[in-house]
Amino acid sequence: MSTGQKIGLLGGTFDPPHWGHLWLAELARQQLGLDKVLFLPVGQPPHKVGREITAVSHRIQLVSLAIETNPNFVLDTTDCARPAPHSTVTLLPLLAQAYPEATFWLLLGGDSLRDLPTWTDPARLITQCRLAVLPRPEAIIEWERLATAVPGIKTAVDWLAGPTLSLSATAIRAWLREGHRATYLLPTAVADYITQHQLYQAKTG
Repeated sequence: MSTGQKIGLLGGTFDPPHWGHLWLAELARQQLGLDKVLFLPVGQPPHKVGREITAVSHRIQLVSLAIETNPNFVLDTTDCARPAPHSTVTLLPLLAQAYPEATFWLLLGGDSLRDLPTWTDPARLITQCRLAVLPRPEAIIEWERLATAVPGIKTAVDWLAGPTLSLSATAIRAWLREGHRATYLLPTAVADYITQHQLYQAKTG
C-alpha cells in the first residue's frame, strides 16, 4: 500500500451535480480518511452515446460551483479534456501519473457496483484502485454472478455506511423541464447557474 495520499475519485456526467454526489464524496472522505476527493466530469460517457448531454463547459462550471465550499473537494478535468472513448480503466493510469504516490478509491453507489460487469475491463479496473461503495436498498447485488464476471471483486470493495439520498440527475432534469425550481435538490450556486443560463428548459416546437 502506498504511503502517499489517499484520494477518492468521483466520476460522472454531473448533468447536473446534486447533493447525492456531494454526500457520497464526503461520506467516503470521512470514513476512509481520504486526503481529497477528485470530481471528474466525463466528456462523453460511453454508456450514454446518442443521448443529449449538456455542454462540458457548463458541466465543469456546475461542478466547480457545487464543490466550492469544501476545500477537500477538487475539480479535475483530466477525463473530459482527453479524446474519446472515455472509460475509467483508461483514466486511472493518467491519474496515477499525476499522483504517483497515491492510493485511489473509486466512489460508487451500490447500483454502479451491481452494473460493474457492463463497464470496460472491470477486472483490470479493480487492480488499479479500490472501490468505496455506498449500498442502495434497491440495488440487489448478485454476488455469484458479479464474482464470476469480475474475479476478485469481493476483496476490492470497502463498504461505506450511511443514509442514501435517492436523487438522480435524470429526475432533476425532468423536474426542471416541467418548470419547477430545484430548491433543496441542488446546491444554491448550482441552481442559480442553471437558472441564469437557462439550462434544462422545456423543449418547444
